[in-house]
Amino acid sequence: MSETPEPVIQFRSDVTVELVRSGASDSDVLFAARVSTLGEQSLTAAARDEGAARADGADGLLPRDRGLINFLMRDRHGTPFEHNSMTFYVQAPIFVFREFMRHRIASYNEESGRYRELRPVFYVPAADRNLIQVGKPGAYEFLPGDDKQHALVDETVRGASARAFGDYQEMLAAGVAREVARMVLPLNIYSSMYVTMNARSLMNFLSLRTRVEGAAFPSFPQREIEMCAEKMEAIWADLMPVTHAAFVAQGRVAP
Repeated sequence: MSETPEPVIQFRSDVTVELVRSGASDSDVLFAARVSTLGEQSLTAAARDEGAARADGADGLLPRDRGLINFLMRDRHGTPFEHNSMTFYVQAPIFVFREFMRHRIASYNEESGRYRELRPVFYVPAADRNLIQVGKPGAYEFLPGDDKQHALVDETVRGASARAFGDYQEMLAAGVAREVARMVLPLNIYSSMYVTMNARSLMNFLSLRTRVEGAAFPSFPQREIEMCAEKMEAIWADLMPVTHAAFVAQGRVAP
């Protein structure tokens, strides 16, 4: 009887973000906003906008539509941006997920180390990841490390991850429950989750978790969650290009 081969430990320096499903378009902002002045007539307008989008294979927006979205963004009328939904699948280190869940404006479902054996996939910083923190709280700056520091980080992270996963496997083999054995695993092990949010929530997330020149307010995100945010923004910009352009034009301030 052959023995089960030991899992091969993998190291990654990236994150995965995929769109699972969405009900999100620029037209969603328009019908939600126009109910305030059109009442029940906004239903007819919404059906017309949706029909035009399907016929054109695009949003089919008129200049006045674009103007309305820009007005709503500029004057921070936020609720019309809530009538849509996007669900993302995210793979990232667990420490990134803990930062995600500071944002209580989304719904999360994450894989559980109580119910499944976790895979031996660990995050290790890429060579271009800044390592040196300087400054004071609220005004930190991160600078590149030297070759020696990068080598130290790489070797230490890989070694600690391998040792921890070996201990985890040893406990599982001895019959220890998964929820107990997982306690030795480090924060750089990968997990996966679904994240569902609307455009207003996403704009709030992006305003805090991306650092972009031209933003009205500076943000200092940890690089790993910014990697997720950048991928989410690219997907959203494709779904709602006019809304995204207005967000950028108004200094990346969530309405």
